[in-house]
Amino acid sequence: MSHDDRYEQGMAVRRAVLGEAYVDRAEAAKTPFDAAFQRFITEFAWGTVWSGEGLDHRTRHLITIAILAALGRERELALHLRATPRTGVTPAEVREALHHVAVYAGIPAAHAAFGIARDVLATPGTRTDDFEQKQP
Repeated sequence: MSHDDRYEQGMAVRRAVLGEAYVDRAEAAKTPFDAAFQRFITEFAWGTVWSGEGLDHRTRHLITIAILAALGRERELALHLRATPRTGVTPAEVREALHHVAVYAGIPAAHAAFGIARDVLATPGTRTDDFEQKQP
């Protein structure tokens, strides 16, 4: 598969997971400084890793949420929590993933992630396309 093909596949997966409006805004916000990095993310994260055959998007999303929680990447965690309806990840599955984070990455990381998840998953309108209208 060519780089361009991987990029196009990655863009399709990115849009499917994060939503059309979110990706359109992110693309419009690109600058000459970060354009190559944005292409890299789309091609390799979305076009290679997320497009692999070994796991479905739901499973990949749970893994991503757990990793972001473990690393304390709060902004990205919130973004992926808001995108869970698109991959079929349920709040109960998020809770279980965050329990794993507590055991394997530490209680402070899981505690912070539970707070973010509680706010994102419990707030009406944040798990829908309404989110796409509010976030860059």
